[in-house]
Amino acid sequence: MKKTAVFLGTVVGFAAFAFAGCSGADNFAEKSYLSGDGEVESIVIEVTDRELQIGASEDDQVHIDYFDGEKEYLDISLSEDGVLRVELTSDKSWTDFIGTKPSAEYRKIEVRIPDGMAALSATTTNEDITVTSLSFAESVTLDANGGDVVCERVGVGKSIDLTAKNGNIKGTVLGGWDDFSISCEIKKGDCNLPEYKEGGAKSFAASCNNGDIDIDFVY
Repeated sequence: MKKTAVFLGTVVGFAAFAFAGCSGADNFAEKSYLSGDGEVESIVIEVTDRELQIGASEDDQVHIDYFDGEKEYLDISLSEDGVLRVELTSDKSWTDFIGTKPSAEYRKIEVRIPDGMAALSATTTNEDITVTSLSFAESVTLDANGGDVVCERVGVGKSIDLTAKNGNIKGTVLGGWDDFSISCEIKKGDCNLPEYKEGGAKSFAASCNNGDIDIDFVY
């Protein structure tokens, strides 16, 4: 009986501790970033559990709208060579991960950038990446683990590289079929593009695991 009582006390104590971790929900505050006089040549975004919506800016500046929590917040920095880095930083302990995710509105990052920037690289987990009506002088690299990668009228000067796991790759790329060499890798899904195609001054690469690739080239 004593052993049983000790075991039950341990379980109840752990459950109470875990529940207490859930009850200490992170408080979120709306934030915004404006590049101002900073010269931004390219952007690197590395986050987790955040939806990324990336579109065109109405001026020549970079705008980022997001929510910061007390233990989970964005670190935004601009290097001397013009690389704007956006990284999610977390001060959470393991008990903070018990319970539900923050509301969807707090897990969305909206980025607006000038058309014609050199390059964009963006990665996230468990959410989608959407890039709309933007052209880049050099390259675009998008990677979503647990979400879709969506390109709508995205143009590049050199290369575009799209990766999705447990999600789809879809949308439209600016240019003609003959403008691109193509390389596609797909597992557990369908693809409307050839596995490999030579030719073209630009390169298009897509890798999708447990999802579909559906990309059209348009003018």
